Amino acid sequence: MCFKNSAGLCIFKKSNYEIDSFQKGITFRRIKMIYIFDQKLRSLLMNYLEYIEIEFRSRIAYYHSHKYGSLGYKESANFLSESKHEIFLKQLQQQIDRSRSELFVMHHKRKYKGEFPFWVAIEVISFGELSKVFRNLLKNDKKEIVKSYKISSYYIESWLHTLSYIRNVCAHYGRLYGKRLVIAPMLPGSERSFNNKTVFAAIYILSRLLHIEELTNFITSLNALLEQYETYITYGDLGFPEKWESLLLR
Repeated sequence: MCFKNSAGLCIFKKSNYEIDSFQKGITFRRIKMIYIFDQKLRSLLMNYLEYIEIEFRSRIAYYHSHKYGSLGYKESANFLSESKHEIFLKQLQQQIDRSRSELFVMHHKRKYKGEFPFWVAIEVISFGELSKVFRNLLKNDKKEIVKSYKISSYYIESWLHTLSYIRNVCAHYGRLYGKRLVIAPMLPGSERSFNNKTVFAAIYILSRLLHIEELTNFITSLNALLEQYETYITYGDLGFPEKWESLLLR
């Protein structure tokens, strides 16, 4: 597999048309070490994406259930799009039917005749489906759910979509180094000091959704990983701008 940059070109070659046209300084060891770095970066991101996934499961279920009731998620009137809501309910039922080994699913099937309150139902859907649920919430509900972040729900909607995509890349052992994001996050004008189609953009929005203690630990771990492999990696291939740490700490 060839590591490609944001333009789709192999970052180690002078030309994509010549088999052995590698740039100066490209060795088998360097390529191997970048593969290892990529693996560790995926693992690091997965750890902190889990915090965000759990956070939004809790926020959405808590707010929606308090406002519309434990089964209010079954009513299309409580969502923007009736057709998208219908798809969500079908996918949810499929997930419930497949979750035969989950004790909490079996418990609700036996004791409550298959009626799942939202805070239980939301546990069986994927991060990608969770981002779609958030996108389909009523506008004022989205605003209230993310109010404490002091970031517009318009951007957080985009960010969850991007992060669910990144999670899938990591979960399926996809490449991050030199990757061009297929689903790039929307950024406010004041925060467009870097390319939003690079891995750094995903790291940036992830950092904006972490609590301060998690964020501090994340930056410390990320910095240690970058320093460990700085002989082999190029910050530009990841989209890291100068003073990237200050951007993550803003």
